[in-house]
Amino acid sequence: MADSSTLQKINALDPDKDYWEIARLSAFYEFPWDNTRALELALFRTFAVPSISAILYKTREFEKRTQKRYDDTDLILSEILENGIDSDRARAAIEKMNFIHSHFNISDEDYLYVLSTFVFEPERWINKYGYRKLTDNELKSSFKVWQELGGLMGIKNIPATKAELEQFNIDYERKNFVEAESNKAIALYTENLFLSWMLPKQLYGFGRPFLHAIMDEPLLHAVGFGKPNWMIQKMVDTSMALRKIAVSILPKRTKPVLRTRMPRKESYPNGYAVSELGSIQTKAKCPF
Repeated sequence: MADSSTLQKINALDPDKDYWEIARLSAFYEFPWDNTRALELALFRTFAVPSISAILYKTREFEKRTQKRYDDTDLILSEILENGIDSDRARAAIEKMNFIHSHFNISDEDYLYVLSTFVFEPERWINKYGYRKLTDNELKSSFKVWQELGGLMGIKNIPATKAELEQFNIDYERKNFVEAESNKAIALYTENLFLSWMLPKQLYGFGRPFLHAIMDEPLLHAVGFGKPNWMIQKMVDTSMALRKIAVSILPKRTKPVLRTRMPRKESYPNGYAVSELGSIQTKAKCPF
């Protein structure tokens, strides 16, 4: 857990001006584990949309290089969030992300939905599973960070208010969460990756229902997964409740947990340059 002074600083900062700093303090000191799991779930939700999953399926990146695909997405977003929008590394990561996306025919509505998941999934996850609920400053700052980043990505018609974006998120899922073979394929590749971090392949079948217990029914239905039985659901809910208590009494965190500093032995055993991230490479290597 973060030092109490971290929360005090969050509450003392101005979310209209200091939103990047508030977002960093919240994500890297207060809720590093929760924020990572929530962003994983945010990306997983996009697999429930056939127009998105079909593009991902055609690249075959999730099938052949699932860990690298995960690492690339994680590192690009982490470079931006950790370093701040005005840093050279963040600008290089945004440029790389836009370059990759330019190779695919992605609708503005789909772009906006993905952006909305980055705003609302961390909020929903932390308010449910975090050791405390997010403050008003954290909520406002998260929206402003992703709103600004969405503008730099060239996303059109980003709502001016958080309430409007949330309504778009809800309406979009009701309309576009539809079963498709590509949904299930991409979701299964990704789920296998998550399970590989904890279990041998022979036990994937045992572990799947525990992952499904943190997913809602519309998501499970759209990706072709079943709802876990009540016993597994109860076990997961109890475990997360106990974790919440444990985190609240753990020693206070004094250093940030930064995703860019973590080893990526399979994808980048010798480290990485921002220009190397993603399956589509720029012709010129940027120096970062």
